[in-house]
Amino acid sequence: MSFCTYSKEFTANLYTSVENAFVTKYLPIADGDAVRVYLYGLYLCQCAQEFDAENAAKLLKLTPQKLVDIYKFWEEFDLVHILSRDPLFVEYLPVNSAVGKPKPIRAEKYETFNRGFYSLLQRAKKEFKPYEMQRILEFLENNPMEPQALLLVAEYCVKKDGDKITCNHILNKANKLCREQKLTYEQVERDLADFNLHEKELSKIFTLLGIYKKPAESDYEYLDKWSSRGIELRAVIAAAETLGKGTLSSLDRLVEELVEKDAKTEESAKEYLKRREELTAVVFGVARRLGVKVQNPRPYSDEYAEKWLERGYDEESLSLLASLCMKLGYGFPEMDALLDKLYAEGVVDANGVREYCLSRDKQLRLLQKIQSVCGVVKKTQSALDMLSAWRSWNFSDEMILEAAKRSANAGAPLPYMNKLLSEWKREGCFTPAALADRQSAPAPRAQKNDFRSEAAIAADERSERERHFAELRQRAQQRADRARAAAEKSLPFKNAESAIKKGEIELARAEIYSPDRVPALTLQLEQARRARTEALAELRLTEQDLSPQYACKQCSDTGFLPSGKMCNCYHK
Repeated sequence: MSFCTYSKEFTANLYTSVENAFVTKYLPIADGDAVRVYLYGLYLCQCAQEFDAENAAKLLKLTPQKLVDIYKFWEEFDLVHILSRDPLFVEYLPVNSAVGKPKPIRAEKYETFNRGFYSLLQRAKKEFKPYEMQRILEFLENNPMEPQALLLVAEYCVKKDGDKITCNHILNKANKLCREQKLTYEQVERDLADFNLHEKELSKIFTLLGIYKKPAESDYEYLDKWSSRGIELRAVIAAAETLGKGTLSSLDRLVEELVEKDAKTEESAKEYLKRREELTAVVFGVARRLGVKVQNPRPYSDEYAEKWLERGYDEESLSLLASLCMKLGYGFPEMDALLDKLYAEGVVDANGVREYCLSRDKQLRLLQKIQSVCGVVKKTQSALDMLSAWRSWNFSDEMILEAAKRSANAGAPLPYMNKLLSEWKREGCFTPAALADRQSAPAPRAQKNDFRSEAAIAADERSERERHFAELRQRAQQRADRARAAAEKSLPFKNAESAIKKGEIELARAEIYSPDRVPALTLQLEQARRARTEALAELRLTEQDLSPQYACKQCSDTGFLPSGKMCNCYHK
């Protein structure tokens, strides 16, 4: 025995702690006397004063036998351990203690529940195995839910699943309600009424998404999630209508996007989704013109398309600029930089963009003619700017091509052309007739006995080979252009080509938002491609005729393999 203790006054000011598990799990199933005895005994456990069972019974206005019977009741739940009955001596155990003997579940205790439960199983033409019934009764034994409330849960599961009902489904639903502190018949009835209301809402969403099955238990978690995010159900339905076909997972991603953009009401969601469709159409349209495949359009919408539309560029203008950028080998970043430049110069309206594209197209055609003469001129923005400068010097295309002919043998044709044109401008030679009396020789070819360095001679020889390959590539491209021009005069070909472009866009979108539509769209795309092949066959053309057919299949008439090594045809 300890040498020190609390005084009565000190003990009176202490607190008696009751585990929450006792309050939630056992207090609802016990009567008032049992609760009073348990709590008073718990209080006595921390008092140092002598207090026997007889005095406790008198204080609580119970008989000694009634006191013993109550502690036997609590012993069944492993909350106490009766060490002695005469005199009565009780040891309190933790509420979740594993100490004590296992207690059997008395079937007669749940006789009314069992009759109602077996009636539900017969209605569903389902039979539970003994261990499944044991789990149901153990739930009632260990949880404070009313038996009639659990019957209501079982009835809901029978209506929902029919003969596919499982013990796990009933217990999962019941455990969820217990966690939400819905334990009485009335509380469970209200919850299931709300649940049935949500079933109509979820079924409507399923119809919009093309999902032909009954909502599962886990599907309702999406409704709870969206509600917790503060978005209106009508906004979710608007998102489902926009998505058309898909899954709850793909709809959830779109709803999260609405939440991110703070479009939580029906009106704001519809406005955002409409704008989103416009941006997506712009992204896919530009991507098709650029020859770029886009999987997820949203990053392109946020970074490029939204800015372009806000600046006043329409879809037609963007399509024209994308076609120009494709000829220059540009992607989205380069096209964005070009649009920044045009915006700074005030070129925004459709007419201004059209004039700019026509001007650049003329420059590109002129550059192609220069390439056919010189062979090593690259199609870059700086080359086009140089052509603009020469035209601003009042030189005609004829004079520019004349300069190209005289620069054909130069190692760097464009700088040499710039030098010639600068001299002609200074001397006032703007027509071929003015050049007749002018003494000027074309750029010299590399000779073995000239005074240039070996590096310069090698560079000129390389330029000659590159011009040769450029001519080969140009001839192949011209053949392909003539074949495409002939094909585009055919209506069946144009219809098939349009269906292919539309199908590729829809397929790219479906891969992200509606994976279940991918097989059907893939089949439609294959049919459109077959129709295009048949239309070409009627014109005595093939798919290969629409693409440049190079003399060397290994290097595509560049002289270099993809690895960077020289092709076998380079020195031929």
